[in-house]
Amino acid sequence: MNIDEVEVKVPEGCQFILGQAHFIKTVEDVYEALATSMPGIKFGVAFCEASGKALVRCDGSDAELTKRAQECASLIGAGHSFAVVLNGAFPINVLNRLKSVEEVASIFCATSNPVIVLVADTPKGRGVLGVIDGVSPKGVETEQDKEDRRAFLRKIGYKR
Repeated sequence: MNIDEVEVKVPEGCQFILGQAHFIKTVEDVYEALATSMPGIKFGVAFCEASGKALVRCDGSDAELTKRAQECASLIGAGHSFAVVLNGAFPINVLNRLKSVEEVASIFCATSNPVIVLVADTPKGRGVLGVIDGVSPKGVETEQDKEDRRAFLRKIGYKR
């Protein structure tokens, strides 16, 4: 078995979600979950089949984001994994909807950071072992950092 480090560069201003699901209808159900999560959401989703034709299945509300999701899923190439690329929305807006999709088994990450996906590559296929999301902590927040965090959350409307 080889372990590959697959670097996913999240497009500027976008969010990336990587998960695992189990059935060909994943693309349609994830599409519906995302499309109904908030008006005007822009996204692309791609799902790597693990049997049958073993295709990367794609859909989305935006052609460029759909292409980016397909590129990410193809690069990772792990059976039953799916990639979502969002623009104009945050994972917090869609994660509960995604987790409630019957086929979704797990979410590995939801981020705007560069991601390294650790993929096991075997003669029988590829599987996601985990992700490295962003950088390691550089310290512990100070009182000023806490104030800044709280102000930021209120500025973007997530707290009152």
